[in-house]
Amino acid sequence: MLTYLCNKAYLIEKIIANNNRINLELENKARLLFDYWFIQFDFPDGENEQYKSSGGEMVHNQILNRKIPENWSVKELSDIANITMGQSPEGSSYNNEGNGAIFFQGSTDFGWLFPSVRQFTTAPSRMAKKGDILLSVRAPVGDMNIANTDCCIGRGLAALNSKDGFDGFLFYVMKYFKQVFDRRNSEGTTFGSITKNDLYSLKLAYPPKELIEKYDNIVSKYNEMIFIRSMENQKLEELRDWLLPMLMNGQISIRDAEEHMAKNFEQNE
Repeated sequence: MLTYLCNKAYLIEKIIANNNRINLELENKARLLFDYWFIQFDFPDGENEQYKSSGGEMVHNQILNRKIPENWSVKELSDIANITMGQSPEGSSYNNEGNGAIFFQGSTDFGWLFPSVRQFTTAPSRMAKKGDILLSVRAPVGDMNIANTDCCIGRGLAALNSKDGFDGFLFYVMKYFKQVFDRRNSEGTTFGSITKNDLYSLKLAYPPKELIEKYDNIVSKYNEMIFIRSMENQKLEELRDWLLPMLMNGQISIRDAEEHMAKNFEQNE
């Protein structure tokens, strides 16, 4: 029995680790492309040319105090994103029995991409929609997850989605701002939290719509693959946490366990 349990636990962890590795590679591709196009301004300009490297016109922007492409503008985060700041419900409404709405208080609930459901509330105040970016607004400021279901968010989180449907672009905008927060922290400017006004007024160089569409079309495919593997990992973790204790306690047989495992591993073996 012990050997069987160890083998199955190893198999689950191996699949989860492999999915995480692939997800990280895809995320790094999307982040690197964002950096090339929207930070270094070497986006495609004509046939096989990179805008800035090929001598594209750059103009100094006083707001950002840097040069940006001549046909770009400056926008605040609130111009491009719908932002909901979290608000914690009354403590008496919290429960672990599944009554009411799923509730995430802050980044302590975060997983690799999706938060772990631990708590519910019968008096939800501020809600995030499925697919929204969940942003930690308290230390560590800038950590992110994706809501994989409608949920209530507490004061440690904000929820964001794109006003123009460019959620892939927005996700990596927020990844960029996370790097900014981390850099300031390393320089000694500690962010214990970020206020609503601070979040709303974050500024970025904003490209023409056509370039955002091009980027979003690329990274949306990456994100879809990441989401699929992340959902698979979540199900595998739930299986592991349910199945192994059941076997240890003798509540199910090895045969029953094999049937459960077969259903979950069918596409991985």
